[in-house]
This record gives sequence, C-alpha cells and structure tokens, in this order.
Amino acid sequence: MSEVVTSPVKNKVGSIFIPVRNIEQSREWYCRLLGLPTDCPIMNGHLCPLPMDGTGLILDTMPMWGGNEPGGAPNLKTPAFMLVTDDLQVSYEFAKTNNINIVTDIQYDHWFIIKDPDENMLMICRQ
Repeated sequence: MSEVVTSPVKNKVGSIFIPVRNIEQSREWYCRLLGLPTDCPIMNGHLCPLPMDGTGLILDTMPMWGGNEPGGAPNLKTPAFMLVTDDLQVSYEFAKTNNINIVTDIQYDHWFIIKDPDENMLMICRQ
C-alpha cells in the first residue's frame, strides 16, 4: 500500500497555456472556435485568458520561452488537452465549414484532432 504524502500543491489544474505567435489573430480564431466574444483582454502585450467553463485557457506568445525567437515558442505537437462537445458530428462539420485545419477524421466515434493557426494540435472529444 502506498503512503499518501501531504503536499501544498493541489491536485487541480488552474489554466493551460497555449503558445501562439500573433495574440490578436489567435484570440479571434479561438473565440470563433469556442463561440466566445472577441473582446477578451490582452494582458501585458502577450497573454489572453479566455473565459472558459472549468479549466482556463490562456493564449500566450511566451516571450520568456522562445516567443521572441524568429519561429516563436514551440507549438503543441501532440494534443495536451481536449475540448468537449455534446455533438461530435456537428463540431466536425463546424470545423469543416469554418476552414479549420482538420488533422483526423472522427476516431472511434469519440474524438478528432484539429490544428490552430500556429499548428498546435487540439482534440475535440465527445463528452
């Protein structure tokens, strides 16, 4: 039996950072994808917290982590989280209709992968 260790770190994810190159264009793309108003504030010139239900998403040009380099901060080459939907087929059709880069077809009637303009991989998953 393993011992439970007391820790000051909570077992709760606060927010997920998504590396982007152009904060304004990324804000517009993510707000359209998520059905959010496009007036989310940009903080300190490089952060844009999106109003989410549950765990937060923060778009970030990541100046401390390569964002000031010519190629920008490294993108997410594998899905690091999933966005949920009640209707997978309608979400897939929405992606097609809105010219979102679709990486996979619907897999196992449960999920598919898209890329944002910075080629970050994002999973859309049936709830």
